[in-house]
Amino acid sequence: MQLTKKFVKAKNPCAGGYKWFIRDHNGQGDYQAVLDALVADGRVSDACWLLDQFGPTDAVLKLDAVDANAIVFAGTLEVRMGINVDSVVRAGRSIFTGGGIRAGETIMAGENITAAATIASGGNLRAGGDISADWGIDAATRLDCAGNVRAKWDICAGQDLAVTGHLHAGQDVQTQGAIKCGQGIKTGGDVRADKEINAACGIQAGGDIQCGDHLASGWGMIAGGDIRADGSIRAGEGVQAEGTIQAGDGHGVYAGLSVRLDAWPVCARVSARTRPAQLVSGHWVGQDAAEDGDAAPGATQPSWHPKAYPALV
Repeated sequence: MQLTKKFVKAKNPCAGGYKWFIRDHNGQGDYQAVLDALVADGRVSDACWLLDQFGPTDAVLKLDAVDANAIVFAGTLEVRMGINVDSVVRAGRSIFTGGGIRAGETIMAGENITAAATIASGGNLRAGGDISADWGIDAATRLDCAGNVRAKWDICAGQDLAVTGHLHAGQDVQTQGAIKCGQGIKTGGDVRADKEINAACGIQAGGDIQCGDHLASGWGMIAGGDIRADGSIRAGEGVQAEGTIQAGDGHGVYAGLSVRLDAWPVCARVSARTRPAQLVSGHWVGQDAAEDGDAAPGATQPSWHPKAYPALV
């Protein structure tokens, strides 16, 4: 794609960026060449703006490794080893690497981000598709994903964590903000958020499920430890904890919100070490009944919907 003065001016660029384009490129140039020149000149934000305006290309850049101040590529970035930049890693389409990805400020792709090691961003982490790491995923601020997020280790965010698809971690999921998931959450360890947790399907944790506000799932919840919230606990179907189930002061535990009353004994079972004092709705069975085969919302019951929880990566 060739950029011209008229083409760029129609996008209402900032005065400084437009003057740079006129001065350094005589008002014309190849799209990717201009992106590269902006990054080389330290104008990374202008390069990101240009990519936002003119969108992705079908080009593929294959490299052995990336160790730079920043990289902004309009197509797909394929790196055999790792990516290590001081500020921004940005691709119009996907990012694939046989190592890890580390950026001091932002990691962003229009489609998928896939790494064979850790993905670590000193700022935001965003993808228009899936985010997948063979090790951990860590965003110092927000993590936003329009697809699924999967990691074999921890998934952490310094602010909100928003996922349109499934959220799967081999170990813990932790955020200092809220967790909003458009499908199911499954972890080998804890699920913890300083604010609310809201999953459209179910939540399954090998450890605790805990949040500083309301806790909600459209289907069931199951935890190998405790289920605790500073607000209410709401589940469309059943709730099971090996430890305790406890809502915040003045709030209740509501199970079976999406099933008929006559289906509660099957689809809205509540099981924990002790009966929650704030249990408002749901069919209490206790752990003794669950252990004897009068199952809580586990994989053998319609309330659990195993299809919501594909195997961990």
